[in-house]
This record gives sequence, C-alpha cells and structure tokens, in this order.
Amino acid sequence: MTGCENIKHKAMLMVVYSSGLRVSEAAALKVQHIESKNMRVFVECGKGGKDRFTLLSETCLHVLREYWKEYRPQHPEGWLFLGYKVTPITPTGIKDAFNRAVKRTNITKDVSVHTLRHSFATHLLEDGVTLLQIKELLGHSNIQSTTIYLHLTNTTSGVKSPLDRSPTKARTSDVSHG
Repeated sequence: MTGCENIKHKAMLMVVYSSGLRVSEAAALKVQHIESKNMRVFVECGKGGKDRFTLLSETCLHVLREYWKEYRPQHPEGWLFLGYKVTPITPTGIKDAFNRAVKRTNITKDVSVHTLRHSFATHLLEDGVTLLQIKELLGHSNIQSTTIYLHLTNTTSGVKSPLDRSPTKARTSDVSHG
C-alpha cells in the first residue's frame, strides 16, 4: 500500500486485501465490525445478504488504529470510512483511491480493487489454508466459486513425492542391476 496518498486510503485498501473483502463490503464497514479482541472483521449483509466473519490482520489493525487517531470518524450509524460531508465512503471512492495508488506505483498490469480479494484467496491457498476455509472467509455460497483460485497458485511448490517420505526409501545401492 505504498502508493496511498494518506492513512485513510491505506487503511481502506489494506482491510480489503487482508480480510478478502469486496469493495462494497469495505465501504459498508462500521466501527463495531472491527473485533480486535477476536482479531476478526464482521461483514454485515455481504453478497447474497449473508453475514460472515473474516480475518483481521495485526498489521491492518495497527493501520486502522493510526487511521482512527488521525480521522476520528464520527457518524451516527458508525461508518468506519467516511466520504465527503460525513457520508459513508462509496465503492467508487475506494476504487478511485486504489486507481490513484496503482498509478503512483507504476503498476502496468490490468488490476482492480477486486484483485486484492483474489490475492487474499490465492495467498491463503499457497499458505496451506483449505478451500473450505477460504470459501467461508470469502462468503462464497458454492465451493465452485472458490476453486477458481486453484489455477492461480503454485500448488506443487514444496510438495514431495510420497516415495521420499516413506521410511523405507529406496536407495540406489539397494537396487540390483541386472
């Protein structure tokens, strides 16, 4: 998040990536949705009207606290990220902040805020998190939606053949040459 103009933009984009949020879910976050005690984020009425919990990164929590100290967002409904005139930020506002950050960092690939959500899922899969766990974190109704991340990962990295794990590993000296 090095290309961010300010701590608010950094916090918004960091929570999207670190929690795997859709841009609309990030825009709808309320202060009370950040559960630092349990290190999780509550997503209220996500896609399909479903509520869920996802991860709260320690790094993200630190940045959210910095954001809070600087902005102290005050809204009667508790919106975490405010736009102009004390209204909740819009998904378009988050997308604009993302696009400005991308431009400042000279990223040339075709990316969007949703790329952060894809990266969240792909990186979890590469770290050994199961598809079922990722499905729950992303709020997918169907496991098929989650399996799209399989082709994005290097799933064979670090995988050893079962033969190499066997206690009776075959050795070249044990093989008779005929």
